[in-house]
Amino acid sequence: MTSSAAAAVASIVALTSLVPSLPQTVTNGASVLGTLSAPSLSLTGVDGIVSWGANTVENYNPYATDFISGRQGPTYNFNIARGFISPDGVNKSSILINGSFPGPMIEANWGDTITVNVCNQITGPEEGTSIHWHGILQKSTPWYDGVPAVGQCPIAPGSCMTYSFLADVYGTSWYHSHYSAQYSAGVAGAMIIHGPSQVEYDYDIGPIILSDWYHNETYEQLVEQVMANPAVGPPLSNNNLINGKMNFDCSQLLENNLQCTSNAGLSKFQFHSGKTHRLRLINTGAEGIQYFSIDGHNMTIFANDFVPIVPYTTNVVTLGVGQRSDVIVTATGAPNSTFWMRSNLSSCDNAHYPFALAAIYYEDADNTSVPHSTVTSFTDSKCGNDNLSLTTPYYNYGAIPAPATTQDLTITAHLNETDGTSGFRLFYVNNQTFRADYNSPILPLANGGNFSYPNPDWQVYNFDTNSSVRLVVYNDFPGSHPMHLHGHNFNVLADGFGTWDGVITNPHNPQRRDTQLVRGSNDPTNPDPGSPGYIVLQYSTDNPGTWPFHCHIAWHVSAGLYINTIEQDALLQKRVLPSVIADTCKAWDAYSASNVVDEIDSGEKRMFARDFSLS
Repeated sequence: MTSSAAAAVASIVALTSLVPSLPQTVTNGASVLGTLSAPSLSLTGVDGIVSWGANTVENYNPYATDFISGRQGPTYNFNIARGFISPDGVNKSSILINGSFPGPMIEANWGDTITVNVCNQITGPEEGTSIHWHGILQKSTPWYDGVPAVGQCPIAPGSCMTYSFLADVYGTSWYHSHYSAQYSAGVAGAMIIHGPSQVEYDYDIGPIILSDWYHNETYEQLVEQVMANPAVGPPLSNNNLINGKMNFDCSQLLENNLQCTSNAGLSKFQFHSGKTHRLRLINTGAEGIQYFSIDGHNMTIFANDFVPIVPYTTNVVTLGVGQRSDVIVTATGAPNSTFWMRSNLSSCDNAHYPFALAAIYYEDADNTSVPHSTVTSFTDSKCGNDNLSLTTPYYNYGAIPAPATTQDLTITAHLNETDGTSGFRLFYVNNQTFRADYNSPILPLANGGNFSYPNPDWQVYNFDTNSSVRLVVYNDFPGSHPMHLHGHNFNVLADGFGTWDGVITNPHNPQRRDTQLVRGSNDPTNPDPGSPGYIVLQYSTDNPGTWPFHCHIAWHVSAGLYINTIEQDALLQKRVLPSVIADTCKAWDAYSASNVVDEIDSGEKRMFARDFSLS
């Protein structure tokens, strides 16, 4: 940490008493995350009916075992509406689920069926919504993946949609709105799937949600800033949160029209001396790479995304947007110890205040005392994930065969001069930006045998009957992108700069996850500045459907950094879509026929009204 960074942290610590100035209902609404009253998670799953324990059993491999518990599993009711919260003391209009920030935590056991009734109560103004269940494979229910214009139409204002899907993998993840950049306004929460573990631990602390935070602008305004002339520059986040909480120095407030309270309250966690603790780290931010650490403690990473890995020890965990890591921490301090938990936004990101703090109290410590622990030293000059050589899947998936097909993808960004939107900077993949049509989702069209799409803006890559796909992704943009594939975990074969030389890292069992950072051409570690960064990904096309592949920076996907993939189209046509998909589109067609939809998620801001047949 630089001297200026240390001074910035010190200024917040000086304002911190650990006796919050605001109640939890004001900072985070109905959420109890970040408080000492937040319960530890069960070691025996939902309802205490399973005890996985540590295992070395091959049939616990979620990617080789189609495990179904037979349990109906939990049912959740989500009401999405606007509300005011003050996560860091700055009062802000947000969009919340059940009045909670972060949103309600979903818990299930591996193999359970999860049901979520989602109702759109957003008013003042109205807008659509949808929920994506990040990392769930949806092998039998691709229509519940939750992406408008792909698997469904948006949920219209005043309407509801029921999602029902199998918890087909286990570990730590999250859910979020996939309507434009709406999740950055608060529509996101943790999703925990209990299952076996290759390591043992005494306590499950639960989700630790890391998120950059923006004060004044709406998410629509932030998207517009990203797409504006590059000379204006991207928006800077105002703060960084842990479980939806952080303090803010109100004397530094840039917006005069906002109410601000100093010492709003930090998140607090309980450790037990000599015991081991599982922490479920999730980056739910809009833009920033997070560097997570705990003063005076090492962490053992044993899962990335929904993939168990061979455990390795580190003092800092790097997470791009959408990524998760499960770690074990041994409480080596005395029973009266206190320590700072920290998460810093990378120097690669755009942030006014990138430093988040939370307090850890051992069992005999005064839970209002301010820790005085020493920050962990690390470098954040690399705008990418840990070296691939460190991350080996716990289950051996075997050597990577030659792919059935290979697709090169090149990411660029420049001003759009072709369709009357000069002055807007868009992102492109292979010289084509993405534009959605909320009223014509691709999956139902493909299910009906329609694979001839009139609009190249839909960015559809049909891999047909190919059994596997290798994606060679080149990033000519200066900054990094966390690239996320729906419906799959992919193997990460290589990352680097320039042109891939064909060498695979860990060729007999390469890294596997669902989101991976591709570094940019201006990355500080690039030995040839200006040359593209690259990642090489490969996956089996064993999930008939239409699956997005996109950058998970909220502003970038809204500006067009997105493609759709189709696989096993003949099998896709044999699937029977539930009536809720057609019903949701009918409700959206009726709404958009009489309301001008301010559609941002299409790759550029455009206002349009269309006539729709409701017959």
